[in-house]
Formats: sequence, C-alpha cells, structure tokens
Amino acid sequence: MSHEIHRSLLLGPEAEDQTVDQPFWKVKSLEEMTGAEWESLCDGCGLCCLNKLEDWDTGEIVWTEIRCTLLDGQSCRCRDYPNRQATVPDCIQLTPEEVRTLTWLPPTCGYRKVRDGEDLSWWHPLVSGDPETVHQAGISARGRTLLEDDIDIDDFEDHVVDWPLDPAGELIAKR
Repeated sequence: MSHEIHRSLLLGPEAEDQTVDQPFWKVKSLEEMTGAEWESLCDGCGLCCLNKLEDWDTGEIVWTEIRCTLLDGQSCRCRDYPNRQATVPDCIQLTPEEVRTLTWLPPTCGYRKVRDGEDLSWWHPLVSGDPETVHQAGISARGRTLLEDDIDIDDFEDHVVDWPLDPAGELIAKR
C-alpha cells in the first residue's frame, strides 16, 4: 500500500489530481476524519472487545482474556458489526469524543496513538498494507481469548490478564 494519499481524501474531490506527502492520520484531527478514514484507524486487534473489570473503590481497570460474544476469536472482528449494539447494549461505539476520554484503550490502539499525537505502528494495516500484520506481530487477541458465553460472570475475576497492555512484549519496543 502506498503511503501517498490522494488529496481528494484529505481536501475533497476538487483536489483529486494532486497528492500530498502525509497520510490522513498525520494531518487530520480525529474529528476531521471521514467515516472511512475513522474506521480504517481500527487495526483489527480485537483488544477493545475484551471484557474489562473496574474496581469500584479505586477506579482501576483490569483486562480479562474473555471476549465479547460477537468477537470472532480468530479474525478478531465483530461478527455483526452493523447491529452490534442491538445484541450487546453496552458495546461502546468509539467516537472522537469517546476516544478523548477513555483511559482503557490499549497503548497499541490506532485511535489512541493518533489522539496522543503518535504515529501508527509498522504493523498497522494502514502502514503495512496488510491486515494480517497486526496478528503476525503478536499485537492482536487472536487465539488468546475465551468466549464470554462460556464463562460465568462470577468467574471473570479468575481470567484477569495483563498482556493487552503489552501484547507483543519486547517486539513493540524494538520496532
């Protein structure tokens, strides 16, 4: 995938014959992105669809290895994305406003990185041109999760994990 972005993606169709050097995520705020640009910031890791637990006293949020009923454990994609909130009423639809306030987005998240003024990682599909690199780099939840339908809610605490905060270990630091 070329990193050269057509001006029409950045400035509108009237600028179609010109190109710019910077990809949209480096020149647009989250609020300025088109719907397609916004959706493409998702790297497909599936980490945001893992169940998280919050300590009511401290506000601390911990991750579990338990995935949403709609998250496919291999593709790390929602099995019914357009209708997900009808099936999972507490599913959070990410918006620029939500991304600016959520503290639990993983450090590898494209939305979080752009929010924080960081560049996307080498394995992000927008950079690599391949949606499999997020899995090949060990960033995703692929093969590491349990389906929430199979776990009693009282047992969720038995499935707390910390790997979503550094899913690839040393790999992230080295790239």
